[in-house]
Formats: sequence, structure tokens, C-alpha cells
Amino acid sequence: MNEEEHFKFSNGVVAYPIAIILFIWLVFWFEVRFGFNFSKFGIYPQTIKGLKGIIFSPFIHGDMQHIYHNTVPLFILSMALFYFYRPIAWKVIVFGILFSGFLTWCLGRPSYHIGASGLIYVLVSFIFFKGVFAKYYRLIALSLVVVFLYGSMIWYVFPIEENVSWEGHLAGLITGFLFALYFKKSIPKTKKYVWEEDNFNPENDPFLKQFDENGNFIEIEKAQIEEESPIVNDTFKENKD
Repeated sequence: MNEEEHFKFSNGVVAYPIAIILFIWLVFWFEVRFGFNFSKFGIYPQTIKGLKGIIFSPFIHGDMQHIYHNTVPLFILSMALFYFYRPIAWKVIVFGILFSGFLTWCLGRPSYHIGASGLIYVLVSFIFFKGVFAKYYRLIALSLVVVFLYGSMIWYVFPIEENVSWEGHLAGLITGFLFALYFKKSIPKTKKYVWEEDNFNPENDPFLKQFDENGNFIEIEKAQIEEESPIVNDTFKENKD
């Protein structure tokens, strides 16, 4: 897949992240409007009943501050995911929710873990490490932007705040890293010039023939170039037409 096919803006780049955000806010509005408390649908580690939270927990938030702090980074990171990694974006999101949720269920304290922060850490970790592993200039630039914007989030994978699910953050970080290792395909190929190809022979290049071994320019007659290089000959013919 080349750059034009890969980095192609589409409606989904914006529409899908907006749909995810709207659904999260709809759940929160419904909870507040009708007096429900969905926290019990969160992840409760090492219990059978707590397994359902693997699916439901990313869409449940405790208060306005909680959902607000998750909305902006989730929207920005999911947009970046759908633009730069469009072929695998939904896989990263869906499986990221499942894998990070399961790790939280395995590692977490005996409490209800809710919120989309686990998914956010999946996206931060995946986008950063994938750009580093891919060694592709656009993806590396994206990794640097992510570090600049959200690098301080690394501290919240440690138990520095009692009411913060650092286990969910750590699970997301680990999941994103593993996904960056696993998803090796669907990365655009960097365009190679003729001289970057493995089978390139400098002696057959018509441009290089105009220089001697010391790098001095040699004037070559047009007829001689046409005779020695079919590629250049075609170009001259095209110009004549």
C-alpha cells in the first residue's frame, strides 16, 4: 500500500471518533437524567461478574470531570488512528478494549474500574511504539507529537493516586505496545528512487554518464545519449511529438 492509498482523508476519520464520543456522552447523560448508576457494570477484578466490565467499562464514567478529561484525548488519538492506520483502526480499538480490559481484570484491585482511560493508553502506546518500529518518517513525526501532548501520562501507570485506576492505564500501555509489535502489515511503503533500488547500476544511468570519475561535467552529444539510453530516447521522442 502506497502513501496515496494509506494517508487518504475520508469521512470516517472524523465521523467514527465523533460517534464513539457521542455514545459515551449518551450513556453518561442517560445515567444522570434517569438516576442510574452504571458503575457496577465496570470491571471488578478476579470475579466472574466483573468480566462483563471488559466490554462495558470504557463507556461508563463517574462524573463530569472524569468524562471530560477522557473526551479530548480520546477524540484526538482516535482521529490520528483512523487517518494514519485506517486499515487496522477498528481492530486496534475493539481488541484494545478487550485485551486491556482483561489485563485490568487480572491485575486490578478489588474495586470497580470504569472509564475510557484504558483505551486512551492503548492508543497512546500503539501510536508511539508503532511509529518507532515502522521507521517511517510520517509515523515517527506522529509519535513525537503524541509524546509532546501526552508524555506526562506515563506517571499514571503507577499508583500515585488512590482513586485512579493505574492498573487500567498499565494494561492499556502494555496492550498498545504488543499491538505495535503484532500489526506489522498495512504500513505504507516509502517511495524509492531509482538510485535507491538494489539493482541500480550507476554505469547505466544517463545522468551520471555526463560526469567523469572525478565528478567533472562532460558534454555528451544528444545523439550519443539517445543511442546509449533507450529511456532518454523515448523522452526526446515524446517531446518532439
